[in-house]
Amino acid sequence: MSCSPEWRSKMPRIGGEANGDGVQAVVLALRILEYLAEQGKAVGVTALAQALGTTKSRIYRHLRTLVQQGYIQQSADTDRYRVGPRLLTLGVSVAENFDLTKAAQGILRELRDTLGISCVVSQVEAAGVRVLATIPGKSAFEIGVKPGSLLHFHSSAQGKIALAFGSDQLRAAAIRPNLEKMTPETVVDPEVLQKEIQQVRTRGWAVAPNEAVTGLNALAAPIFDASGDLIGTISVVDSIQFVPEHPSDEQIRRIVAAGQAISHALGYSVHR
Repeated sequence: MSCSPEWRSKMPRIGGEANGDGVQAVVLALRILEYLAEQGKAVGVTALAQALGTTKSRIYRHLRTLVQQGYIQQSADTDRYRVGPRLLTLGVSVAENFDLTKAAQGILRELRDTLGISCVVSQVEAAGVRVLATIPGKSAFEIGVKPGSLLHFHSSAQGKIALAFGSDQLRAAAIRPNLEKMTPETVVDPEVLQKEIQQVRTRGWAVAPNEAVTGLNALAAPIFDASGDLIGTISVVDSIQFVPEHPSDEQIRRIVAAGQAISHALGYSVHR
């Protein structure tokens, strides 16, 4: 498995082991966990060493410790490594106690009960929009996104909210040439994307019909924290049949109101 340029830019090279039992060892262990969580699949020692800019022997020593502690697990068939049950449990505990998740719980459920569609709350990160929590819709067929998923800025409704209401630095980094075309409908022209982002900022909501996955759409609105900064998004996700390219007035009204309610719960005030 090869390491993407994006990962190489985010991952600083780990220095020597003069302080192997101290800060450097902790940093490397954390980088291993971050990389395995990001990949979402089993990774070998060689790929980890290349991605993190260190030696296979250093990686292997840390892997043994992390396996012993239950934070990662090794496949008996391939000798590759993936996140383990203890890390998953820790992630769930953190998500459950994160202010955004706690503030959104009741509003998220009310939105699902009203619209009957899968509802999602996500947080904005440097590399994309991370799904924190979801509540399945009422349909017999479940359509949605998994908690922990990282959504692209340019091809998701949640990401377009981040571009519209996030920082200038985030927009400058995300709206660039050679964006990945996820489907034939994905907007990859920077000028076209800029115009759409301006529309999103004006109207206060975003959609991305057939742009991440053909047949899927999301309708998203922003969530702001007490300082007025964008912290996350709330969205409904379903097939294009139920969340059309032009959402209903009720869907738009309720998703915007839900975003405002969560923002208020986090201390945000338009009159601050």
